[in-house]
Amino acid sequence: MTKTNNDHHEFHDSAATNTKLNWIRAAVLGANDGIVSIAGLVVGVAGATTNKATILTAGIAGLVAGALSMAAGEYVSVSSQKDAEKSLINREIIELKENPDKELKELAAIYESKGLSKPTAKKVAQELTDHDAIKAHLDAEIGINQDELTNPTHAAIASGVSFTLGAVLPLTAILLPPEDLRVPVAFVSVILALILTGYISATLGQASRRKATMRVVIGGAIAMLITYGIGTLFDVHI
Repeated sequence: MTKTNNDHHEFHDSAATNTKLNWIRAAVLGANDGIVSIAGLVVGVAGATTNKATILTAGIAGLVAGALSMAAGEYVSVSSQKDAEKSLINREIIELKENPDKELKELAAIYESKGLSKPTAKKVAQELTDHDAIKAHLDAEIGINQDELTNPTHAAIASGVSFTLGAVLPLTAILLPPEDLRVPVAFVSVILALILTGYISATLGQASRRKATMRVVIGGAIAMLITYGIGTLFDVHI
């Protein structure tokens, strides 16, 4: 069956949609990290002291350090991935220049292995090669698009911002309520936020919403209980 222009646009729309969903999911997970990390920190400090300035200082320091760490880690990770992808692209370009006939046979063999008849696979490989040889081989052999490589700077900014947005919630929840309600309000606020982020990430990843939500909620609750317990051991209350 001949692929129509509508089919072509649907393919690219689907790829673009998947990319956007991956970015959204990464942002949600970054926010989740911010929520859990700073919640554990400020609840632990609140267990040791009732001094609001001390809690605020610790929370802001943790937020800045966490956001920068997340951004730096994401930048290094994506840069390494991009370097590896560029290396694969360059190698493919060289192979196409040095032995185009062999590469054409390899491409045809890939489509034949996917269920196309030998004549059809050969024809598809030839037409795709004539249109854009490097793009055809990168897509079929490696599964990447040289025009859509992830930008390390964008990834770092997104990671840092999402962590910061997540971290603001527990920091606000621990500072605004009266002294005797700080920890309970922060605990409840964080649990509700984790239910939301767990649900969203599971939905985007097409995983079990209940299991994913329970994992993040239980993990976050345990983190806060442990850090609060450690904080109360010091009980400075200055």
